[in-house]
Amino acid sequence: MELAQIRTLAMKIRDNINKVVVGKEDVIDKLLIAVIASGHVLLEDVPGTGKTLLGKAMAKSVHSSFKRIQFTPDLLPSDLSGIHFFNQKLSEFEFRPGPLFTNVLLADEINRATPRTQSSLLECMEERQVSIDGDTRELQRPFFVIATQNPVENQGTFPLPEAQLDRFLFKIKMGYPTTAEGVDILKRFKEANPLDSIAGVAEAEEIVAAQDSYSKVQVSDDILGYLIAIVEKTRTHSDIATGVSPRGSQSLLKAAQVQAILKGRDFVTPDDIKAMAQPVLAHRLIVKGSMRSRAEASEAVLASILRDVAVPTEDNLVSR
Repeated sequence: MELAQIRTLAMKIRDNINKVVVGKEDVIDKLLIAVIASGHVLLEDVPGTGKTLLGKAMAKSVHSSFKRIQFTPDLLPSDLSGIHFFNQKLSEFEFRPGPLFTNVLLADEINRATPRTQSSLLECMEERQVSIDGDTRELQRPFFVIATQNPVENQGTFPLPEAQLDRFLFKIKMGYPTTAEGVDILKRFKEANPLDSIAGVAEAEEIVAAQDSYSKVQVSDDILGYLIAIVEKTRTHSDIATGVSPRGSQSLLKAAQVQAILKGRDFVTPDDIKAMAQPVLAHRLIVKGSMRSRAEASEAVLASILRDVAVPTEDNLVSR
């Protein structure tokens, strides 16, 4: 697939989601970037801001299988992956696949599940496979996880471990709508839910082709050096206990490449790196002894790092 075709595909999906979700252009774009970059998204905000609605609209926009799991404290790993059960008619064990065997998985309120159940997502999110009773089963492409969580409610929740957070390409806040958007939401949902009427506008095969092609976007050595300088600064900064891993730096590069495509370019610029740095890197940082929330502290430190790291000049941004 050509880069221009990837952009056209993304715009088509975005326009379809906009029929349901009011505003939130930036959030929708990040969701599209994650899908094309084969990443996963953690949507974090208070209840009622449209996290689940956005996930459903994304799933309906692509002709692919969709499963939703309501995470609860009593949810078991086998409830996600599936089980082998004894078929009395055939007198043999059969595998009954769980909801992980889908293209788009909506993990609703993921932080309500126990760490044991949360850890069952690690393998499938990173390696697109599931190990069950000694057998490894491949997941069908595309495989994309949209997880939601409420940041203000602590009762009955379990914080996501660092290994789990590191599997998410983006951590995104939905935010409240503006006054005009609030009025538009009331008008749009007054008589019926527009989610029921939208149809798919893309095929799963198109998403896979885009995932296999976006890496054609050119990245100069100067841009790679700029990206690594930002990442290394997170590892040596006096206010940061744990910096960004190599997985994080790779994720930032992938997101920047797809961001360039959405902007109509075939090469990455420093602005692409800056635009993607906060949603890709902030949730991977552990800030020392801050009185603010982890998210606020990480975002503030990362913003200072972006100000301090020298930006490369425009002379050699496109590798030849």
